[in-house]
Amino acid sequence: MKEREIKPENIWNEEKLNSINTFVKQHSENQSKERKIRNKLLSIQYKLEDYIEKESIDEDKVINILDFIKMYLKVLGITKKDLAKYFGMKDSNLHTYLTGKRKLNPDIVLKISSFSRTNPEYWYRVQVKNELVKLRKQKAKDYEKYDYEKLLSIR
Repeated sequence: MKEREIKPENIWNEEKLNSINTFVKQHSENQSKERKIRNKLLSIQYKLEDYIEKESIDEDKVINILDFIKMYLKVLGITKKDLAKYFGMKDSNLHTYLTGKRKLNPDIVLKISSFSRTNPEYWYRVQVKNELVKLRKQKAKDYEKYDYEKLLSIR
């Protein structure tokens, strides 16, 4: 029996790509509203995790905690004011935490974590990452002097 050569275009071509897209669209349309919301929330969680795991972030690519919270609020169809009320605080007070004007404390972190169903450490890590990006941009050269090799060369 002669074997037939399989070419890449036989496996992956425009027609197959279109049929996969159609399948995905139909599958997505058949999902319940709750399932669609859960998928969107999961997508935000992955963005959050990706952001935390990135080695370096350019200052113009910084994503603030407020940006992530806005993604959650948009999916859930509620406002920041609603969230502040739900957390038992003033909207302006919540805003200062989410924009980084005031550092997150354990109480607000646990509220955000519970609300978003994410690990509390994620929110601290975003805060610290953003602070480091900002500080490195401003004073990168100032910290180079603390390299241990420079200390050893002094001895």
